[in-house]
Amino acid sequence: MLRKPRIERFKQHVLAKYQIYNSIFITLPFDEITNTGVLLPLFSEECERGYRNNLNPTEIIEAFFKRYSDDATEEEIMNLLFRFIQYIERQVVLFDAIEDASFSIVNNMDGRGTLRSVKEEAEDKGKTQELKEYLEHFNVRPVLTAHPTQFYPGTVLGIITDLALAIERDDLVTIRKLLAQLGKTPFFKKQKPTPFDEAVNLVWYLENVFYHSVSKIYNYIQQNIFDGGQPANEIINLGFWPGGDRDGNPFVTTDITLKTAARLRSTALKNYYRDVRKLKRRLTFEGVEGPIADLELKLYENTFLSKPKKQIHLDEFEKQLQQIKETLIEKHQSLFLSEVDDLINKVKLFGFHFAALDIRQDSRIHHKVMLSLVAETRKQKLGIFPDDYEQRSEAEQIAVLQNVKGSIAYNDLEDEMAKSTLGSIHAMKSIQQTNGERGCNRYIISNNGSVLNVMEVFAMLHLCDWEQPTADIVPLFETVPDLQVAHQVMEELYTNPAYAAHLKSRGNKQTIMLGFSDGTKDGGYLMANWSIFKAKEALTEVSRKYDVTVVFFDGRGGPPARGGGKTHKFYASLGSTVEHEEIQLTVQGQTISSNFGTPESCQYNLEQLLSSGIANEVFNDSKEAFVGEDKETMQQLANISYQTYVDFKNHPKFLPYLERMSTLKYYAKTNIGSRPAKRGKSDTLNFSDLRAIPFVGSWSQLKQNVPGFYGVGTALKAFEEKGEFYKVKSLYENSKFFRTLLENSMMSLTKSFFKLTAYMQEDEEFGDFWKLIYEEYQLTKKLLLKLTGYSQLMENQLAAKASIQMRERIVLPLLTIQQFALKKVQDMSKEKGADKKRMEIYEKMVTRSLFGNINASRNSA
Repeated sequence: MLRKPRIERFKQHVLAKYQIYNSIFITLPFDEITNTGVLLPLFSEECERGYRNNLNPTEIIEAFFKRYSDDATEEEIMNLLFRFIQYIERQVVLFDAIEDASFSIVNNMDGRGTLRSVKEEAEDKGKTQELKEYLEHFNVRPVLTAHPTQFYPGTVLGIITDLALAIERDDLVTIRKLLAQLGKTPFFKKQKPTPFDEAVNLVWYLENVFYHSVSKIYNYIQQNIFDGGQPANEIINLGFWPGGDRDGNPFVTTDITLKTAARLRSTALKNYYRDVRKLKRRLTFEGVEGPIADLELKLYENTFLSKPKKQIHLDEFEKQLQQIKETLIEKHQSLFLSEVDDLINKVKLFGFHFAALDIRQDSRIHHKVMLSLVAETRKQKLGIFPDDYEQRSEAEQIAVLQNVKGSIAYNDLEDEMAKSTLGSIHAMKSIQQTNGERGCNRYIISNNGSVLNVMEVFAMLHLCDWEQPTADIVPLFETVPDLQVAHQVMEELYTNPAYAAHLKSRGNKQTIMLGFSDGTKDGGYLMANWSIFKAKEALTEVSRKYDVTVVFFDGRGGPPARGGGKTHKFYASLGSTVEHEEIQLTVQGQTISSNFGTPESCQYNLEQLLSSGIANEVFNDSKEAFVGEDKETMQQLANISYQTYVDFKNHPKFLPYLERMSTLKYYAKTNIGSRPAKRGKSDTLNFSDLRAIPFVGSWSQLKQNVPGFYGVGTALKAFEEKGEFYKVKSLYENSKFFRTLLENSMMSLTKSFFKLTAYMQEDEEFGDFWKLIYEEYQLTKKLLLKLTGYSQLMENQLAAKASIQMRERIVLPLLTIQQFALKKVQDMSKEKGADKKRMEIYEKMVTRSLFGNINASRNSA
C-alpha cells in the first residue's frame, strides 16, 4: 500500500481533528457568559476579513463590536477580549495535543534520518563497520535550558499529555472532560518561578520522556548495529542548565545548585526503583529473586528515606545487575534477559546524575570577583597574589593566575558575588561526590573574549582547594568580534604550560561553546551563522595542530534567529573541516515540548541529530562544505548582510521602536522565567545588556522576525545588481550549509505578517523605520523565491508550513488584541492626565496576550 504524502497525513490527522475537537471545545460553558465560544469564531473571521481589506487592529475590533454588540461599554469590550485571550491560549494547547498525538503518523518513524534508515544505508553501501567505529566515539548531547519562553504550568503539561493519549484513542468522552478541565485550569502564574521551580519543570521531561526514548535508541543501536555487544560510549548524554546557570540570574544560589543536583539524583533513582519493581515480578527464580529484592529495598530507602540504612553506590548497583544477568544466562535460559539489559543500559546512560548539570557565569562577573579576591587575600595577608597584581599587564596577570593555588574560606567573604562564585565551584565538588563526576563537571564562561577570561576561572578552581580539578572550563564565544579571535585565544591556552597540563588530565579534550543568541543580536543572521562556521574551522585546525580533540557546543535555542530551525540539516552540512566528535546544543522553552515533549517526538528528533552526524562523517562522499569560489561568495554575502544589519541596528529609532512599539518591556511582567529580562540594573535600555530572548521574542510578537532575515535580501540584491547572481545560485546548489541557512530564514519569513502592524507606517516618528523593515522583508522574500525557484516560501516543507499557518491562524485574533492594546497604551502615554488604572488594564492585556503567541510559535525565542 502506498504511503500518503506527509502533507496529506497532516491534513487528515491534525487539521481535520482540530476542526472537530475545537468545535466541541468552544461550545463548552467555562464561565457565566456562555457566548464567548460562539463569538470567538466570528471575531476570527472579522480579523481575517479586516486584514484582507487593509484595516488596522483597532478598526477590526471596532468593526466587530459594531456588528455584534453595538451597545457594549468599554468595560464589557475589555472583559470579552480577555476571555478571547483565555480561549485562544487553550486552542493552542489543543492543537499541541493533536500534533503530539499524530506525531508518529505524520512523521515516518522509519524514514530518512532515523536509525533504521541509517542502518540500512550502511548495509547497502558496505559501511556497517565504519558506522560501528564512528558510534564508538560519537555523542549527541541535548542540554535542557529553562529560558523564559515556556509558560505552561505543570498542571497544563499533564493535561496536554492526557489529552494527546485520549486523541490517539479517539476517546470523545475523555476528550470532552479534559477540554472542560483545560478551560477551568489557570495558565497565568502570579509569582515568578524560582530557578529550582524551573529545574523541577524540566526534570518532568527527563523522567517521563528522555528516560524512555534515550534508552530505546541505545537498545536499538546495541541490538541492531552492534549485534548485542556494548558500544564503548553512551552515544546520547543529557545536559541541564536550570539551577546551575548563573549568567545574569541573581536568584541562582549555591543551595539551589545543590538542591537541583539532589533532585536529578533522586529522580534517576526513582525511575530505577520503578523498573526494579517491575523486574521483581518477573525474576522469581533461584539465584535472582534475592538480589533483585535487595536492590528494590536499597533503591526504596535511597529514594524515599532521608536517612537510608544502606547507602547505594553506582558501581555496586551495576555489579549486582551484571550478576543477575549472568545468572539468567547460566541457569535460566536467558529468560527476561532483554528487560535486565534495558535496565543495565539505563544505568550506564543516566548513572546517578540523570543529566549533567552545567555551571555558567559571565566573564565580566569573573573579572570583578577576581579583583575582589585579590583585595581580600591581600587584606588577610595570605600571600597568594603579588601586591601590584591590578597594575600588571594582562600577560603578567595570566602568568600569576596559572600558578595560583590555595584555599579561601569562601563563606567568610564580604563580597556576595565572590562568595556565590566560589560557592558554585565547591558545589561542583560536592555534586561529584554524590552524583559522580558526570553529574557536574563543566564551568561555562559567557561572553568569553580573551585568555584572561579563561585563566581567571582556572585560578578560581585552584583556589577552592582543588589541586587537580576534575572539571572542564568551557569558553563561550558569542559576539562576532569574539568569534573572530577565538582560535587565537585557544592557541595561547593550548601553549600555556599550566592549562595544557590541565587539558592532558582531562584527556586532551576541549569543549568550546559558540553562541547564536548574542551573535545574531550583534551581527545579524547571515554573519552570525557564517562567523560560527569559520570559527569552528579555525578552532578545528588549531586544535588538531596541538593534538586536542575539540568538541563544539552550540547555543542554538529554538528559532532560526537563534540558530534553531532544522537543526539536523545544519549538522549534516558541516563537512570535514569542522570537528564532529559530538553534537552538543542547548534546547529551551517550548522547543523542548515541541521537539522532545513526547516519547515519539523525542526519539525521532534525537535520531535525526544522530543521523546528521553520521551522514556528515560516514556517508558524505564530498568532505568539503564549500567548493571553488563558493566560500568567497558566502563571505561577501555575510559582509554585505552584516553591514546592512549593523546600519539598521545603529539607526536612531532602533531601540526606541523596540521599547515603545513592541512587547519588549512586557516580557519582564510575564512571570514565566526566574531570570531578569536584561543583564544589569539600569533603567535605561542598553543594547549590550538586552537578552537575546526578549529581543528575538519581541520581533516575533510583532510578526516582523527581523533577526531571522534582515540583511539577507540586500546581500542577494548586491549580487543581482552586479550581474553575479549565478554565483549565489552556484553556492545554493553546492552548499548544504547555505541551503539550510536559507530554509531556516524562509521559516522566519513565513511566520512574519506585516499587515498586523501596517498602521505603524503612518506613525509620525516610526513610519519610515517600519517601512525600512518591510522593504527588507519584501526584498528577501522576492530574491529567495528567485534563488530557490520556489513559487512560495517553504515549498519543500509543506506539512511544516501547514502547521505554521494553522498556528498563525489560531493566534491571529490574539495578535490583533495585543496590537489594539499596545496602540491604546501608546496613545494614552501621550495624553496628559491619562487614566492610570485604565492604562494598566490595557498593559495587562498586552502581557496576557504574550503567552499564547509564544507557545503557538513553538520556537519563538
